[in-house]
Formats: sequence, structure tokens, C-alpha cells
Amino acid sequence: MEVCCMNSQDKVSYTTEDLADLLQVSKLTVYDLIKKGEIIAYRVGRQMRIDASDFEAYKDRMKGGSDRASTKSAEPAATDPEPVMPPVLKDSAISPLPQPRSLQHVIISGQDVTLDLLANAITAASSNYRTLRSHTGSLNNLFALVQGEADIVSTHLFDGDTGSYNIPYIRRILIGRDYTVVNLLSRSAGFYVQSGNPKNITSWRDLNRNDIQIVNRELGSGIRVLLDERLRLEGVLPKTISGYEHIEMTHLAVASKVAAGEADIGVGIEKIANLVNVDYIPMTVEQYDLVMLKKEDNTTLRETVLNILQSETFKKELATIKGYDFSRMGQILYDTP
Repeated sequence: MEVCCMNSQDKVSYTTEDLADLLQVSKLTVYDLIKKGEIIAYRVGRQMRIDASDFEAYKDRMKGGSDRASTKSAEPAATDPEPVMPPVLKDSAISPLPQPRSLQHVIISGQDVTLDLLANAITAASSNYRTLRSHTGSLNNLFALVQGEADIVSTHLFDGDTGSYNIPYIRRILIGRDYTVVNLLSRSAGFYVQSGNPKNITSWRDLNRNDIQIVNRELGSGIRVLLDERLRLEGVLPKTISGYEHIEMTHLAVASKVAAGEADIGVGIEKIANLVNVDYIPMTVEQYDLVMLKKEDNTTLRETVLNILQSETFKKELATIKGYDFSRMGQILYDTP
């Protein structure tokens, strides 16, 4: 566990990962506690931190602080203490800035860099929003949305039976919920192979060859779903593929393993192939969509997101990213009544 030294008053601080380990919950649950103001956090660069003293205060409240507060509230008004404001997210470990009581924390979950730019745009659009990022795979994103652990999630899940992306999964997982699906981008996905493609890999079925070693992505990621669905359509059993259990958590890590000669092939997006010494073989075009639940208390947020995605300013900002197609960005693909 990473423990960061601070000043004499705040001896240590924790990352969100540390708190998830200490509380034995998911990192998204920690983000939800921060979003609700139950745990005070602050940002150091791109990382969220929680002082040990604030964590101890949270635990004390959970151990009985609510009961003590209820007892005090029954005393005469003349002896009542000043009302205690709920904790809010701090901007700085040294001098937290005052924040409006209406501040709304928005958790955006997904792994693409465009979501970081969207988070910045939401914060810039309104001082009422503070965005938090969670880097979780597509399938788990949808479950996080159902569980209230995220507000905006991305997904790129290929369905082999229909040959389409996302909607079949969203309909099954968000059954009984009202939601909006809006396109963010399309991007090329395919094979990372060693320079010169010495194994002459050209098809999904080639992954089942005895002389091929693959490197895979984690369960729940869109690329893992793509691979599994393609193998299913080809009638190839995953257990017959050498390296299928070799898991990496990012496109870059997969490409790097191939470049280092630790695998013959990995599946990922084109943009990353330009960063490492691998060849890239395009195999499909992914549809990368955003999903938001439709609730009365997030109407303004949904309108803000749609306005950003449909604005020429945001499209120009993203246009510099190579390997992506933003021509349908902001188009509503599915909207429950």
C-alpha cells in the first residue's frame, strides 16, 4: 500500500486504491463516498488523495457519529452547536478552496483519453461540477452505472450474434432503467504483431495455431469481449490458445509485450501501435459510446454532456487525435421513452 508522507498535521495520506484495500470495497465505491461528501479528498496532479485524519474521521462517524448527532439535535436551540457542513472535495492539501454547496461530483468511467478531455469540458462548462475519473472496462462500467457508482460510462462491446456494438449488452444489463446512449467516436481495432509480421498472422483463426503465443486483456474490457466473441464465431475454444491467460490491463501494455517478443500477437487499438515498435493489422471498427441513466436529478448534467459533444469547439479539440473518427459524436443512438 502506498503511504505518502505529508506535513506534521497530516502525517500520511492514502490513494483511492489504498482505501479500497482498507475498506475491502471496490475503487468505484470509494469514488462514490467522495462524490457523496462522506470522505474528504483532494487532487494531487491526476491522483486523488485522502488524509489519514479525514479517513479516521469517516470511520468514527460510521461507528456512531450519527447517533451522537441525533442526540445533540434534541437539545434546546440555544445550546445547539453550529451546524456541521457535510465534507466536500478539497482542491489542495495545503489550502482547500471554498466551494459552493451545490457542487456536484460527476464520476466518468472508462479508459480512453477522450474521457479525460470530456471531464475537463464538463468542469469548464459549469462551476457546479467536479469530475472524477475511473478507469474501468466496458462491461464493468455498465454494472457500475446500475449500482450508482458512476454517472457517465463508456462502452465498446461487440455482439457476435447481431454484428453490432453496445446496444444488445446495454438492453440486457440496464433492463427496467431509463437511459440515453450517445456516440463518442469510432476507432480501428486489430492485431499488434512483431515488426514485419514474421508469423504471417492475418486472421482470428490464426490465434489457434500451435506456433502462436498471444497476450490478452482483462475480463470485462471491450477488447476482451471482442476477442472472445470472434473466437466463438470461429468455433475456437479459448483454452486451446497459448497465452490466453496472459493478462495485461491496457492497450499499451499489450503492445509492449508484443514489441518485446514476449508474445506474437495482441489485440488493441490502432492509436497505440504508433507508440511502440509493432506492426498493426486492422480487423474491425469499434463503436465507442457513452451511457447515462435518465433521472430527474441529472437532467442538467445530461444536457451539458450533449451540448459539449455536439459543439464545434469540442470536436475541434478532439480532431487532433489520430486514429479516431468523430463524425457521429453527439448523435443519440438510443433513448428510452
